[in-house]
Amino acid sequence: MRARPQVCEALLFALALQTGVCYGIKWLALSKTPAALALNQTQHCKQLEGLVSAQVQLCRSNLELMHTIMHAAREVMKACRRAFADMRWNCSSIELAPNYLLDLERGTRESAFVYALSAATISHSIARACTSGDLPGCSCGPVPGEPPGPGNRWGGCADNLSYGLLMGAKFSDAPMKVKKTGSQANKLMRLHNSEVGRQALRASLEVKCKCHGVSGSCSIRTCWKGLPELRDVAADLKTRYLSATKVVHRPMGTRKHLVPKDLDIRPVKDSELVYLQSSPDFCMKNEKVGSHGTQDRQCNKTSNGSDSCDLMCCGRGYNPYTDRVVERCHCKYHWCCYVTCRRCERTVERYVCK
Repeated sequence: MRARPQVCEALLFALALQTGVCYGIKWLALSKTPAALALNQTQHCKQLEGLVSAQVQLCRSNLELMHTIMHAAREVMKACRRAFADMRWNCSSIELAPNYLLDLERGTRESAFVYALSAATISHSIARACTSGDLPGCSCGPVPGEPPGPGNRWGGCADNLSYGLLMGAKFSDAPMKVKKTGSQANKLMRLHNSEVGRQALRASLEVKCKCHGVSGSCSIRTCWKGLPELRDVAADLKTRYLSATKVVHRPMGTRKHLVPKDLDIRPVKDSELVYLQSSPDFCMKNEKVGSHGTQDRQCNKTSNGSDSCDLMCCGRGYNPYTDRVVERCHCKYHWCCYVTCRRCERTVERYVCK
């Protein structure tokens, strides 16, 4: 007797969950940690949701880091939602942590981005916390060995990227190094994409300077190496997401490696995001594949990009509605020194997908 299609579908769904469980980003559930949890004793580490045993041990030995890591988890959520606000897949499923849908459970392009962003964000948050003096175990980054350029001098407090990368990788990569957690191909993919996130962070480090001199002459500039805002790193990773490479787990020499599926056999580039399984178009709601659909999503009638009503609504059409917007207007500057404004209302037309 042939199995019913519904039964086969259910079995495939269960199998996908079993083989692709994304322990690696379950720690993003730390974004939901109650503020009332003091987290000042090592036994509190067991109360944190989404951690594997290796992460619990890191929590116990680096208790002072955990508030920064919780902050990083919240920043991942915000950065991902902001970066994909204009796309059919808008990263809303990340808020289900630690119980994700298949868009993040499987080896998809979307999970590739989230792994890279998570790895970059935790290192970014730790590096910045060192600079601001929030972590007793680290301080400013080292003074660069190369000369700063004519008229410049090294000073200030550099972001401690080396410490951020070290501790961030220890924490975020720990789940992928646990035995018997998903397939080897998924582990390799997630470790690779996490490293891509850290590589993007390294590449983003830039020289920042502040002027000094009589009457703002800028005769001397104090410079240091600092990180950009996280949204800039997320934008870089989104560009890599759009050009991500589909790979297969194939023998090369005596071991299996991830290699591009549709190209000549070559190693995967260190800078490219990779994925194992294709994603749906995210047009219709289907939780079995992690798609929330785009019904009732707002679209831009005049855009030619991914937020356009044609692309966002997948050709289904859209409904207009009017919205009242209250904003400041007729502002006046008064000497000295304040501004007064009136509050004005205007009606705008918006559009949502059918």
